[in-house]
Amino acid sequence: MDTANLRAFVEIAETASFSLAGQRLHLTQPAISKRIAALESTFGARLFDRIGRSVTLTEAGQALLPRARRILAELDDSRRALSNLSGHIGGTLRLGTSHHIGLHRLPPGLRAFVTRYPEVELDLHFMDSEAACHAVETGHLELAIVTLPPEARPSLEAIPIWDDPLAVVCGPDHPLAQRRRVQLADLAAYPAILPATSTYTRQIAEQAFHALGLNLRSSLSTNYLETIKMLVSVGLGWSLLPQTMVDAQLRALPVRELRLQRTLGAVHHRERTLSNAARVMVGVLRGE
Repeated sequence: MDTANLRAFVEIAETASFSLAGQRLHLTQPAISKRIAALESTFGARLFDRIGRSVTLTEAGQALLPRARRILAELDDSRRALSNLSGHIGGTLRLGTSHHIGLHRLPPGLRAFVTRYPEVELDLHFMDSEAACHAVETGHLELAIVTLPPEARPSLEAIPIWDDPLAVVCGPDHPLAQRRRVQLADLAAYPAILPATSTYTRQIAEQAFHALGLNLRSSLSTNYLETIKMLVSVGLGWSLLPQTMVDAQLRALPVRELRLQRTLGAVHHRERTLSNAARVMVGVLRGE
């Protein structure tokens, strides 16, 4: 069995699109269709139902998908393990990170890494922390530099790198801006601008409010912290932002009941061999 055909199958299953899978694998649509036809011939079963532009897995395709992922993951893991024996630091490192970390935390370490290890080709992807963790779980990424999940995930190894305390902030003209003391009940009376409910930052905030029997009123939602900062600065609501983002455009509110902190760090799969390149990347980011 050609593993390239399996890889094409997994990409189509995850994108629900022959054309998108072809773009990811740098293949034309006829070429990727040929790979699936070969795989279907090998197994003697149709793997996808194609009705118009809709692409869905058949029962046989659903049965094959987890097995195909495991085969490809084992193959990639074997390649890394054998490559590591030489001690050489090179090859491709598939790395994911959030936009905020990419802008505010990663540049010094990334600069040091590419200077020291020029033979490593970085395949860098920007995405939400939650999506990056999922990509590590499925094997699309080897390493993610993200906001660490507030609760441990069995398949992931989390390595703390930076503490990231959060500040409650509002714009200079917000009704709460001049108060010497603000309580959570005061915040609950005004709309908040926060990341989506699926994000780790939102989960941290909601847990703090729910512990006191309060609900968050979120009027706007975006996962880009720089956008949230702008919306808060013009008075559209209050928010939680990293203290490193607080400047003259914002007012940090003194909320004694709310001491929140995220931890930023590296995530990799517990059961997969980490390449030499990934190990030294983590070391560089930790200042080792």
